[in-house]
Amino acid sequence: MQLFRLISSRAVLWVIVLLFAGPASSEPLNLILPTSNDALLRNDGPAFFQYTDRTFDGVRSRPWEGGQYGFVRNPRHTSAGIVYTRFHEGVDIKPIYRDGRGEPLDTVRAIDDGYVVYVNNVEGHSSYGKYVVVEHWWSGSPFYSLYAHLNGVHVRAGERVYQGDRLGRLGYTGRGLDKRRAHLHFEINMMLNQSFGDWYEGQFRSRNRHDVYNGINLSGLDVADLYISLQRNPWLTIDEFVLSQEAFFKVAVPTSGPLDIAYRYDWLNSEPNPPESEVSTWEISLTASGLPVRVEPSSRSISEPIVTTVGRSPVSYGYVTNGRVAGSADKYYLSRSGERYAALLMLIGSERSLVQRKRPAEIEDRQVVDRSRSVIRKVSDSDTERLRSW
Repeated sequence: MQLFRLISSRAVLWVIVLLFAGPASSEPLNLILPTSNDALLRNDGPAFFQYTDRTFDGVRSRPWEGGQYGFVRNPRHTSAGIVYTRFHEGVDIKPIYRDGRGEPLDTVRAIDDGYVVYVNNVEGHSSYGKYVVVEHWWSGSPFYSLYAHLNGVHVRAGERVYQGDRLGRLGYTGRGLDKRRAHLHFEINMMLNQSFGDWYEGQFRSRNRHDVYNGINLSGLDVADLYISLQRNPWLTIDEFVLSQEAFFKVAVPTSGPLDIAYRYDWLNSEPNPPESEVSTWEISLTASGLPVRVEPSSRSISEPIVTTVGRSPVSYGYVTNGRVAGSADKYYLSRSGERYAALLMLIGSERSLVQRKRPAEIEDRQVVDRSRSVIRKVSDSDTERLRSW
């Protein structure tokens, strides 16, 4: 009886602390998958990832691995063996329901509470086809879940959504898709720069139809790894996950003002609020795909962005950095694509253009309640295991 009282008291204490102490700056993620396909969590890749059509060395194949996140497409022969040179930003999730004509029927749902910030309803305006972007506030920062190739969209920009709400129907809109390869292209992203429109106008002649929600301005996390990590550690926070990602190269950019991305994701900063007089350069650590995972101030004086460090690679750096770093072995430098990317990261917009750091109050309130429920569930599970061992 004493053990049961102890367990009950601890559970109640956790709930009281969470309900009355106010929202934490970093809370554990409590996400659902965007469709009913949960094969990822059962370690069944072929059932979860949609295959790609591939012809390599004259052989046609349909590898499901091409639907994963990462450098999984466009194989090439190199002196170090076969290297996959094309980066895939998200994951392609197979449908599990089809009608008699083979049309996909799976409902696409919001992975967490948030706001619909962008809807592209015109298939021809993007290689994503019809897509929806939802903004979520996690660890005090905005993240953006993106749901692409939809056959139908059931929400509008500005709409409040809750976890599990219907966003649309899985489909095959967008470039190069057909019914047999219907899938949901799903991403979770960090926004690179709120002044993206200014950068885009200086880099391209084409029209930017998607404002800051253009895929170029959204840097994707390894979502499959995130969900699997959450399965292993339900207490994981999004900042912990991002900071745990391996940096492959570092870029130094000459600017003394606060970087837009470091303002939005302030936990990226290795030194919060360094004296402006001591900062003439920012060094940004990036994964091989270009996801920023650390920002450090430096007194180093440079006149243009440069690569300061790069991981070892037996092949050209262009193959393993999304084309942003050129060269090989001990010789490396930013390619034209890398220079553009650095210019986007270092662009300092007006104070008005920086995203507001305060999340909507209703999201804050709901997350406090969700965290209290999560703790009740986790305390109960943990105590059950202790009782069994007792």
